[in-house]
Amino acid sequence: MTAPRTTASVELDPQFRTRAYDPLVPTDLLFDEVQQRRETGYDVDDVVREANATDPDDREAVLALVDALSDATRGGPWPYEEPDDPQAIAEAVSPAAPAARPDPATLSDRIHAAWLGRIAGCNLGKPVEWGWDWTVETIRDYLEKADAYPLRDYFPVLDPMPEGYEFRDNWPETTRGRVDGSARDDDIDYPILALHLLERHGDLLRTEHVAEAWLNLFPIAQVFTAERAAYINLVSGVPIPETARRRNPYREWIGAQIRGDVFGMVHAGDPWAAARHSMRDAVLSHVGNGIYGEMWSAALVAAAFGAESAEEAVLTSMTVLPPGSRLAEALAHVVRLRRSGHTWEAALQAVRDAYGHYAWVHTINNAAAVAVALLWSEGDYTTAVGRVVMSGWDTDSNGATVGSVMGILVGRDALPAHFVEPLRDSTRSALFGFDNSAISDLAHRTARVASELHC
Repeated sequence: MTAPRTTASVELDPQFRTRAYDPLVPTDLLFDEVQQRRETGYDVDDVVREANATDPDDREAVLALVDALSDATRGGPWPYEEPDDPQAIAEAVSPAAPAARPDPATLSDRIHAAWLGRIAGCNLGKPVEWGWDWTVETIRDYLEKADAYPLRDYFPVLDPMPEGYEFRDNWPETTRGRVDGSARDDDIDYPILALHLLERHGDLLRTEHVAEAWLNLFPIAQVFTAERAAYINLVSGVPIPETARRRNPYREWIGAQIRGDVFGMVHAGDPWAAARHSMRDAVLSHVGNGIYGEMWSAALVAAAFGAESAEEAVLTSMTVLPPGSRLAEALAHVVRLRRSGHTWEAALQAVRDAYGHYAWVHTINNAAAVAVALLWSEGDYTTAVGRVVMSGWDTDSNGATVGSVMGILVGRDALPAHFVEPLRDSTRSALFGFDNSAISDLAHRTARVASELHC
């Protein structure tokens, strides 16, 4: 079974189309909420007709249409069960597998490897993090022009750049020979923030603590899509968990999935504990598959500490997902592709065919790409992060998640020097008070929290 794709009889006029995904822009909210509703089986044609007769510069009228979409009804049967409430999620999931506690003698080293692997993988994907333009085909074509296919190092810079190719503006900090400490990225900011919150609150962490930290430590211009929408809702006095729903068409996108790693690190070997803890973070900004994405990434990292292979970690991580969800279905599809003997290229194409209709920063397609890279990693860090970045979509986020898992599996000494040495044990951060953090210190503090939670 794959998610039914609602056939739209009425399309929004081109004047509403966007490439910004910005909840501060009413036309973005309208366009993206129409997409979100249709992806989940709702009939929104009447609202679209009204929108096409509305002045896109009339802010209040456009926002009223966004709000009207919340009253839409499904156009037919919906075959999925995707609860949002943490208790309902827990009840939908099979009994948790027993924890597999890692060797205390190697735990600190593997946590350090997770941080290094994540930050290197994030930087690897940053120059091409623009899914509209840097597709699988574009990335491969560029790498072949640069004699760097398959990707096994930071992107080389061609001089002059071929016509039609443009790296993101971070390229002077993230390309081969130019990495000198880690560039700033939200895929790094959120793990640092999670560590800070866990140090302060431990197992007593509540969603309200996360909200307070965002407002105190994060500038709004450095959070995106669902997180920015939730931030706006917090400032407007919208109560939790409505912050995840009101004017937030990005509520099932990848933003929460990138926030799960540290929950996995501090619950090393216990995927369900990691998933349960991470839910308190996710529900601030996400619903449904957006929540499950963070649960899954936390469980995936936790599972890696007790796994003999990437395949074992992926299979274990899937046990925390509601079985009736689209995310569980997508990951099961990837596993079937692996077991049927597909090559990496064929598996990636199958995932693109099945889930490419989602936005390039959605949870479902990106999680599937992560799973493909891990299952076809050949036990090698470089192969895994290179393949996931060559898969397109949210390249830095996916490089970070795959980098965490593979770092844990191979250990710090096996991480390639050409990826980690240029980081110089330092990362930039937009979080107030956390810029120029030492990676080794982040790892040490994470290991301490893990010890405190499980002493």
